[in-house]
Amino acid sequence: MPSDTSAPKAPTTSGYRDLLRNREFTGLYAGFTLSATGSTLSGFALATLVDHQTHSPFLTALSMYGATFATVLGALTLMSVADGRRPRRTIVSLQFASVVGVAAQAIPGLPLTARFGLLLMLGFFQSLGTGARMGLLAEVVANHAYASARSLMNITSGGMAILGYAAGAVLLQYVSPQGVFAVAAVVTGVELVVGAATVREHSVRLTPRPGLRQTWRTNVALFSRSGPRALLLNLWVPNGLIVGCEALFVSYDPGNAGPLLAAGSAGMLLGDVTVGRLLTADRRRRCAFALRLLLAVPFLLFAVHPPVLVAAAAVFAASVGFAAALPLQEQLLEVTAGPVRGQVQGVESAGRMTWQGIGAAIAGGIAQFLAPGAAMAAVAAVSVAVTVVSRPYVVRARTVGIDEAGA
Repeated sequence: MPSDTSAPKAPTTSGYRDLLRNREFTGLYAGFTLSATGSTLSGFALATLVDHQTHSPFLTALSMYGATFATVLGALTLMSVADGRRPRRTIVSLQFASVVGVAAQAIPGLPLTARFGLLLMLGFFQSLGTGARMGLLAEVVANHAYASARSLMNITSGGMAILGYAAGAVLLQYVSPQGVFAVAAVVTGVELVVGAATVREHSVRLTPRPGLRQTWRTNVALFSRSGPRALLLNLWVPNGLIVGCEALFVSYDPGNAGPLLAAGSAGMLLGDVTVGRLLTADRRRRCAFALRLLLAVPFLLFAVHPPVLVAAAAVFAASVGFAAALPLQEQLLEVTAGPVRGQVQGVESAGRMTWQGIGAAIAGGIAQFLAPGAAMAAVAAVSVAVTVVSRPYVVRARTVGIDEAGA
């Protein structure tokens, strides 16, 4: 897929303040932030409810990140809508469906099978909505500002996740999980209003009519190239395995799961600020391997069940490593043609989220036979191994993929 060298219209600088002067970026940014808050609240509520009803580490982990499995369905079927000519209508429609799905989770006495069905439906809509937002993001900011834009969105997402976990823990002291779902539905509704008020239709898009055929055509072209394929796999697997470790926090220490999750969000925030805003593109690429190692190594401590403060510090340090995604995403954007950037970014996001669900399932399955702490350490060790073994392929992909793309 040849690189699109035409620069988007605005903004022309990469500072956070300059980005926020762009009204459409601000709308995407606010919607992304509200989406993170609503997802955090609903995921925490569902995991708590499932843990109380089943006492199963596997089902609890799956309930917290199970929606990610449905994102791959979006990537394989309708992700080409992310590059359609009516992005505003697409985003608003998908958000309306999300509001309905989250509100339905607040129904008392809803069977767990129905709750998991809603979880998968929401994951499908979320994957398409993310692709549409990321496609617009690549249009409304300049190429050199893309990493800063993703960094700012991730920073605020991490900050709102901290507040979301803290708010969820506080709310559960006074209301049932269904009450927390109701709050999440209100937050998701606000996101719908923001998207409708700020996103505009980009009618100049020249993308072919979206649908199953167009989605498959673009996906085949994407995965037939060694460079993008290696970048995608390394964006997905180490990240997903460590999210699997986080999915065991409720089972590992129910009373301190909130602080551990908040520590992870805080570490992610620090990593995104440092890597996305303070480092140059070259330095981001040079430190990507070390960041992927940092992502996993601290979780090895959980094998010995450290004190809560030590565990929280380890989670904080490890989560800085999530910023390794920024240089890889930057590389992926460089080798992607403009008319399909929304779909490719949507596939990247969907694959990353799906691997989070796979990681949660793997970690939860291991925790059925080992203590949660030992399971977390085992999964972290696999993440380290994947990072080390795949390093030569990632280095080669950065050169081969860009050359293939004609950049």
